[in-house]
Amino acid sequence: MSPKIVEHMTWHQSHDAVDGVMVHLYNGEAWKHFNSVRLFFSPESRNIRLGLCTDRFNPFGSFIAPYSCWPVILMVYNLPPGMCMRPKFIFLSTVIPDSNSLGRNIDVCL
Repeated sequence: MSPKIVEHMTWHQSHDAVDGVMVHLYNGEAWKHFNSVRLFFSPESRNIRLGLCTDRFNPFGSFIAPYSCWPVILMVYNLPPGMCMRPKFIFLSTVIPDSNSLGRNIDVCL
């Protein structure tokens, strides 16, 4: 990464949180729980936290066709709120083609 981006990767560690106001994911209960459970990971602010997102869609735009696919997207959560959702920090890691619905078995495929 460029030196300008590296400065922003530790933003969550140096930014003060306001109680009762969720500005970023680091204000959330899941982030705090992760920090309390993974004591070896949380003290180092340079460790990268990623979010994994997926959703099924039909590329043909018609739900009559039995075909669908699952894009799997990685997002960098270390960055400030204004940068987290920028396209250059969202990565399409894989696309799972699916002629049959994976349904609840998407975790097995991942």
